[in-house]
Amino acid sequence: MKSKTGVVWDCSLLFNRYLEDCGVACELVTPHMLAAPFFRGRFVSLIVPTGFANPKFSGLLPALRASSPRIRRFVEQGGRLLVFGAMDPSPASYDWLPFKLKYLHEYFRTSVTFEKAPPSCTPMDQFSADEVECDGYFVDFEGLAVAKGEGGRVLMVCHPLGKGVIIVTSFHEYPSRPFVEEFCTADRETLF
Repeated sequence: MKSKTGVVWDCSLLFNRYLEDCGVACELVTPHMLAAPFFRGRFVSLIVPTGFANPKFSGLLPALRASSPRIRRFVEQGGRLLVFGAMDPSPASYDWLPFKLKYLHEYFRTSVTFEKAPPSCTPMDQFSADEVECDGYFVDFEGLAVAKGEGGRVLMVCHPLGKGVIIVTSFHEYPSRPFVEEFCTADRETLF
């Protein structure tokens, strides 16, 4: 089994260290690398952290848009993509994904209920789902609503694509260790 993820961000984060502490080899994929046609990383998964669309936090959104066809191909060939909240009110924050998804930016805490969908564990395993911090919710989307908050707000969407899967969540917390281990581990890596 292989455990390897690419964290797509401008620089290394504390989040990278957390992933490594979960037993997952973690490689930083900068916006320049992501958009470069010659970059050929091999990963089980790619993770796009919270705040990717907000220019105060990151310059990542243009690179995500430029590499949208490569991201789609990565997932179709068996890669896994985990995307967190955009932290920006723009309705076009997720226009680089290969499916329709609209996000409404708002900070709140809520209890969360999970539906049965892949992966078998949830980002909240080992944590209380009674009061989860979120940075928004999803409306008008394609895929499965796998986590909902109070009032039926959709907090996590799962969209299978080819041999892979895209999970988008607005949880404003690190995912649980079991979730990280399962999501970032597979029989093989996929070429990006």
